[in-house]
Formats: sequence, C-alpha cells, structure tokens
Amino acid sequence: MSRLFMFEKPLGMRDTLPELYETKSQVRSAIGEEMKAWGYQFIETPALEYYETVGSASAILDQQLFKLLDSQGHTLVLRPDMTAPIARVAASKLLKEDLPLRLAYSANVYRAQQREGGRPAEFEQIGVECIADDTVSADAEMIALMISTLRKAGIEDFKISVGHIGFVKELFVQILGTEERANALTKFLYEKNYVGYREHVKSLSLSSIDKQRLLEFLKLRGGEEVIEWALKLIENEKGEENIQELKQLWDVIVDYGVQSKLKFDLTLISHMSYYTGIVFEVYANQVGFPIGNGGRYNLLLQKFGKTTGATGFALRLDRLLEALGTLTKRKPAGCILFSEERRKEAVNLAKEKRESGERVVLQDINGVKSIDSYTEQYEEVTFLVGKAGRGSL
Repeated sequence: MSRLFMFEKPLGMRDTLPELYETKSQVRSAIGEEMKAWGYQFIETPALEYYETVGSASAILDQQLFKLLDSQGHTLVLRPDMTAPIARVAASKLLKEDLPLRLAYSANVYRAQQREGGRPAEFEQIGVECIADDTVSADAEMIALMISTLRKAGIEDFKISVGHIGFVKELFVQILGTEERANALTKFLYEKNYVGYREHVKSLSLSSIDKQRLLEFLKLRGGEEVIEWALKLIENEKGEENIQELKQLWDVIVDYGVQSKLKFDLTLISHMSYYTGIVFEVYANQVGFPIGNGGRYNLLLQKFGKTTGATGFALRLDRLLEALGTLTKRKPAGCILFSEERRKEAVNLAKEKRESGERVVLQDINGVKSIDSYTEQYEEVTFLVGKAGRGSL
C-alpha cells in the first residue's frame, strides 16, 4: 500500500479511542437494560445481506449501499439499517404465534457517503421493533420507551416531533390529484425547504382555496391543538382517520405522563420510504441532526411474505454521545511494578485486587523507562522489586 494511505481510513470510517469507547459502552448498557425492562429481547443479524432482499427493502438510496460479490456471483450489501434485516428474520423464523414480537438490537450499519458529505459511513444504532401489533398503543409505547431510554442515558434536554405520513399523502393527493404531483411537493418537506415549498405551491394550477390549504399545512406544528387544525384542512375519511390516530396517540402519551416531551409536526417526512403511518424524530441540545427516529411500517414485512404491521425506533449512538457532551473518564487503575524474582507475588496480588473489582495493570520493571510517567498515570502504584517487602506510592 502507498505510504500516502498508511494512516488514513476509508471515507466516512472512524476510530473509537478508549475514553469514547468507555462512554459508548456505558450508554449502550444503560439503554439496553431499559429496553430489556420493557420486555424487549436482543437479536443479532449478519453484517452482510443479499442485495435483492434486505438491500432493496432497506429504503436506503442505491448509491449509499456498500456492495460486493460473493464467490457464487451474488450481490451482497453491508446492512444499511437494522429494520429490514429484523423484518427478514421475523418473517422467516419468529412470526409463528399470534403474539407481537418485541425485539431489540445494537449494531453498526453502513452507508456510503459522498466526499463532500463529512458524515460517518459506519455508525451504531440501538433500537427496538414491535412487530405484529397494529394498535396506536404500540406507537405510543415506542415514544414512551424512547423517552425512558434517553433519560437512562443521561439526557433530559430533548424534544420529540411527531407526524403522520398517511395524513400528508392523503392531503396532498386529495388536493393535487395524483401521487406523482404529491411526491414532487413532498420532496420539499423532506429537504426542509419551506421556501421552495411555498414557491412551488404558488406556481401550481390550483384554486386560491386549495393553495391556501397547502400553505396553511406548514403551520401544523405545536401541541394538542394541532389535531383540530388538521381536521379543518383534510376533507376525506382516510385523512380524518389518520388524525384521529394522532389524537389517540396523544391520549396514551398523557397516560404515560411524558406529553411535555412531545410536539406535533405534521410536515415531518422520513427519508425511509417504508414508513406508512405515525413517524417521529428526537432532537437534543444543540445537535444539528435527529439523534433518533422511528415510526410505523405496515408494508415492509410483505416483502418477506408476511402481512402484518410493525413499529419501532432507532437511536444514533454517535449523535446521542454528542448530545451528552462529555466523555466518561476511565476509572484510574492501579499498577503493580515488579521485578523478575517477585513476579509470582505480583500476579497473585493482581488477581486478588481484580477479584475484588479493582482495575489493575501488571508491569515488568524492566520495561519501564520512566517511573514518573507511571505515578502520574495511575492512582496507585505498587512496587514489588528486589527482595524487600511490599512498598507503594
């Protein structure tokens, strides 16, 4: 390999150094334990999946997939998300009883980035999927559990925005007439280009009333009052049913007592095309991107031969750590410096300390260049050298 790349990493890949690794481990553990407390069971799936199944079902853009060929010539992908692989497993092996599945995961996913993007191509998601439960209670459970896990991770300053993909689709198709025209307008929402949205609406061949309805749609953000505003805009039964789902969701969230963390934003659109109903994103502190998102996907499992609804959410561990703002300092370890003739004594002492829960480093004195560097790095340094008794600094 050229020396030019000796210390470089592939675009979007990152190293995790000790303090960051320790922080991630503690946060991951706290979140995982909370998910287990809510009855979710952890599952693992392979990093490599078939392009024709999980790759195409993932809703990640084709140019963002890492592809390779196996020895038989089949196209494989590094998993770009976890929802599609878990849908595959659930449909093929787990959906055999008339009981909802509650599954959890913590895994790295891979999405190729453009050079100017500056975003990670490999990052860790930790999340849950509730499969074969079509109730609004399940959607509310996702939001309540997300709130609970964030608090367990040490984050309190956050808000969750909630929308409904079905409502947006019904409103736009009703006014614009075709899904193609609706999708063209929806793109502005996905890009959060509200200026472009307004200009596009003004350019459409619509009545002034319908144009006003589309412009008023951008105001559907806030608390419970948004539900009534939305009902005034929609004029078909399916759209009204979608809004009633949001009303039911709010009532359940009130029962959980976490409504202060929730706001409605009916302009919310996800880049994951498999979402069909209630969707949500969570923002924390001054992080510029969502640290987590989720929603209902009632059609995804059909791609794997099962007809059932599902909902879930995923947290981005890197962004979650950014919201925390501080890294965990490693608990200072003790260090035992020993000479050859007292090695066994040092080994036994280290074993004794480790069994009592202490962190201990064993170091042969012959490999030490500077005693001062050891006394600065470790909280306690014990010397077992020569034939004298035990000493410590």
